[in-house]
This record gives sequence, structure tokens and C-alpha cells, in this order.
Amino acid sequence: MSNVTLIASDPSRLDPLALDQLEACARYRDMARIVGLPDLHAGNGIAVGAAFWSPTRIWPHLVGSDIGCGMALWQTDLPLCKFRLGTVERKLHGLDAPWAGDGAAALAEAGLPPSLASPALGTIGGGNHFVEFQRIEAVVDESRFAALGLALDRVWMMVHSGSRGLGQAVLQVHRQPDVGLGILADSSDASAYLADHDTALGWAIVNRRIIAGRFCECLGLGGRRVLDICHNSVTPHQGGWLHRKGAAPADKGLVTIPGSRGDFSYLVEPVVDGADHALHSLAHGAGRKWSRKDAHARLSRRFKVADMQRTGLGSHVICEDRRLIFEEAPDAYKDIGMVIADLEQAGLIRIIAKLRPLLSYKTRAA
Repeated sequence: MSNVTLIASDPSRLDPLALDQLEACARYRDMARIVGLPDLHAGNGIAVGAAFWSPTRIWPHLVGSDIGCGMALWQTDLPLCKFRLGTVERKLHGLDAPWAGDGAAALAEAGLPPSLASPALGTIGGGNHFVEFQRIEAVVDESRFAALGLALDRVWMMVHSGSRGLGQAVLQVHRQPDVGLGILADSSDASAYLADHDTALGWAIVNRRIIAGRFCECLGLGGRRVLDICHNSVTPHQGGWLHRKGAAPADKGLVTIPGSRGDFSYLVEPVVDGADHALHSLAHGAGRKWSRKDAHARLSRRFKVADMQRTGLGSHVICEDRRLIFEEAPDAYKDIGMVIADLEQAGLIRIIAKLRPLLSYKTRAA
């Protein structure tokens, strides 16, 4: 795989099936470069945790169905000393229901078609999406932390969600019969896909903002958004097209890289020099170690749901989907510390701060 670069200190740790999926993509017409990141794992036909570059072609399925999925990180105005887990848990209700706000107006304000307002707008969705309240565990780069105006004694909130059903609809419209061939970037088909893609990406950003607002409203909080990055997208890059599938951008400023719900997350700054080696991309999280099916099979026989509602770091979990709580267990994910170490060793990031989970929210019946 001469056109494939792996960002890993020990490539033997990477999932063989994910490597096979990269090799298959390397044979696509005009596929020039592929990068597998430390969180690389097998996906539904396409490896997740990878970036793909072509000078001439676009592949909608490499971006996938959740266009614009990403992470937003907020610093709330709640002092850490006033965060009470029990109180917060009791207040977080009604957040899976449709948002009561004006979705059409929120989309229009962002320059998006108001007609795309739907009951899904402002909701987290399923799978690995979440909202997590965190605190700063350690400041690694104190001068940069201070220069960014960040506060050590505040509660932080991370939002992971995407374009919900809109991205799936876009993929269905533009799905190609010959996946290896893709779409010529200068064609009308590519222009149509990119227009729909950009709309879904913008929708996902609005969605994360509304989700954050809903959670803050429940708790009577304010705050400011520190970053919002998308890890499923296709963008112009060096005269061609860069597809990211579960890969955070290293050319859009600060990045947050979460671990599992029972592990630390990291606030990092990309290192620009040498970033082209990794196609200006970073890991978007810890990456799965087990498939959802395997995680459920392994863990549901050994543990009760109640065991899954607390983590080894002392954080709490709200997830009232009895299958999902096992599928997304910390054991199903890689060690985020090793992922971060690989990125550091490759010279791709500087760590600013390490964050500890306090409360992870996935879904609640009411």
C-alpha cells in the first residue's frame, strides 16, 4: 500500500480488517493518498479514523451518512465547586424530545434552508453520540491555556452529534453504483453533492449549538463555545479533495479528542509543520476496540446495567437504552492515552489540557 500512511507507533495494534478496508480504497480510481490515524477501526465497509485525498474525484460514501458529525466543546459559567452530580442528573429530562424552539429561524440565521427544520434538530441521536460534562484534570500548556482565556475552575461540556437523518438522505441521493470510481470533481454530479453536503454540514453545526443550549437551559447555565470541528466531511485541499471519515481537521484550530465515557479527553492544538504527512488530519477519538455486537455479547453476560452507570473514573452515565449502554461501554474502546501518544510522537499535536468526565448523557426515556 504505497499510497497509504499509518500514524501509529506500532501498526501491528491496528485492526487487520480496517487495514484491509484501507487497502481496498487505495485501489480506487485516482486515489492518491490515504492516512490511517491511531484510532483507526473497521467500519461498515469503510475504515473509520482515516483521511483520503484525490486530485480529481469525490466519493460520497467515504464521508458516509452522518455528514458534519463532530465535536463541540463549551466552557460553562458554572464553577466546578457548585457542580452536584445528583442535582444535574435529576434536571436532565426531556432532552430526547423535539426541541420546542424555532428550528426554521435557527437554520435561516445560519444561512440554511428553513425547510430543513425537523423534529431531529436539537437532538443527540443514537450510536456513539453524547453530551458529557467534564472538568479540567490537568493543564499541560499553562501559557497557551491562559492565552486562550480558559478557566480551570469551570465545568466544561462536550457535544458529539451530527446531521441526523439529513446526512443519510444526502448519501442516498448521491450514492454511486461503482463505489471505486466515484464522481469527477468538475462534474455537475459533484457540484450537486457538494451543495447538499455543505448544507448537511451546516445543519450539524446548528444542531450541536442547539443541543448545548438545551442542556444549559435545563441547568440554568451560560457559557461560551471554545471550538466546533467536523470529522465527517469532504473539503478542497491542495488542488484536490480531502475526505475525512472519523478524522478531525488539523487546519481549523483547536481540537478536542475524547476518550470513551470512562476515560479522559484531551484539548489539543494541531502542529502545522509537517501536518501534510497526516493529510492535515487527527484522530477524532479513542476508536473502537470491539464492534457493538461484540461489546454487547462480551459485557452483558458479565455485568448488570447498573454496573455500566458508573465508570472507573467515578463519573456517572445516563443511558436508558439497555443495549446501547453495553455497546458503548469503556471496555469497547481503545486506550485514549495511547492514541494521544501516537499523535504526539508523530509531531502532530501539542496538548493544552486533559479533561475528566463527570457525567455522560446518551439517552433518557423522558
